[in-house]
Amino acid sequence: MPVSLEQLKASIDGHLAFSLTPFRDGAVDHDVLREHVELLVSTGAQALFPAAAVGEFFSLTLAEYTQVIETCVDQVAERVPVIAGVGYGTEQARQFAAAAGEAGADGILVMPPYLIDAPQDGLADHYRAVAAATPLGVIVYQRGNALFEPETVGTICETANVIGFKDGIGDVYRLLRIRELLGDRLTFINGMPTAEVYAEALATCGVRSYSSALLAFVPEISRKFWLAIRSGDTNTCRQILREAILPFAQIRSRQAGYAVSLVKAGARLRGLAVGPVRPPLRDPAAEDEDRLRALLATLKLDVPLASPLAERSR
Repeated sequence: MPVSLEQLKASIDGHLAFSLTPFRDGAVDHDVLREHVELLVSTGAQALFPAAAVGEFFSLTLAEYTQVIETCVDQVAERVPVIAGVGYGTEQARQFAAAAGEAGADGILVMPPYLIDAPQDGLADHYRAVAAATPLGVIVYQRGNALFEPETVGTICETANVIGFKDGIGDVYRLLRIRELLGDRLTFINGMPTAEVYAEALATCGVRSYSSALLAFVPEISRKFWLAIRSGDTNTCRQILREAILPFAQIRSRQAGYAVSLVKAGARLRGLAVGPVRPPLRDPAAEDEDRLRALLATLKLDVPLASPLAERSR
């Protein structure tokens, strides 16, 4: 049963995970998806975001999408909220939102509308229409071609089930203006690529929550950094940034699309059979995968991820 809007709003103020979508022979591998979801939940994720950007939402048919959300909801078993990605044009996003609700999701993350550079009132109309199509909690995602003025976010928030704002731009001035206008009306999430790089800076703006790509394949690093930043352990944060996070971000920046495909490569290197990415993304070049392999070895994480499902079946 979906959580209340207030419960959902509170739950996303934390360490958040987005699941990869595993593929095998061209189809979604639901057994591996279950394994990955269980890993994320067992290592402390406070909410799960399936079929979002890292989950290759763009590549999924509506039927595949629905099945992915159903699998995640079933595996999570109400331990944490499940917040499904939705996107494209208004009518398509409404269809995905309805499918997410029918599949048992607790909320939706509304990604930027496809391709269009829209005026502010058009963005407001789009996000309000998607929110009005579902009773689920709605998180607005500022990224790419969806760049919001504070007044636009205020208009969107006239729809009661809008409970969160995820920022993937990193414009501190814009973010502070939105927060100043809306106060505690929304929970704000750091959604920058390799969010840990920006965690300290955005925390000073009141954005403590973030979604961690690293949680998908190096949960040991991701969780340690999260606990350090929440406790104010600056020395540990700086050490992890220097030794692990910045080297990963440097590899990620070598090629467009690595924010997804390099994470998937990291999961494969640690023994999770998530398969390749779908076009137009490409798997990392061999030399970049070697760089990632070397980084894992330096961190002494060139070992298979522990499988909570395997442990449970023993």
